[in-house]
Amino acid sequence: MMMRRLAIAFLMVAPFASPARAQQPSDDVHVVESTPAAHARIGLKSSAFFVRFDRPVDHIKSTLVIKQGDKVIERLHPRLESAPEVLFAAAPTLPPGNYVLHWAVITLQGTKAKEGDIPFQVSDQ
Repeated sequence: MMMRRLAIAFLMVAPFASPARAQQPSDDVHVVESTPAAHARIGLKSSAFFVRFDRPVDHIKSTLVIKQGDKVIERLHPRLESAPEVLFAAAPTLPPGNYVLHWAVITLQGTKAKEGDIPFQVSDQ
């Protein structure tokens, strides 16, 4: 009975104690929040855009682009002074319409790029 309990305890703990798993940092980065938020409606005077991730990203190699369909409207330049996990940029006033904030980042730990889209709408109301 005692051996059975030890075997069960070992099987429950073993996956978490694997040194190979603990030594491999993940390059997978996730969006925590953004402005505008996904599917948000913003006003004409909105000009600040940011994407916050769950880990630091390389500000120099990362990009933010505002697109309308397949057309690039504006390439934003992330500010290097923002927090390590935040891409922040100012944009010109956008006319009413549907847009996508496209982001592409590389974490500081790796070279694997990840990208995504945040759809939003500019409204004059």
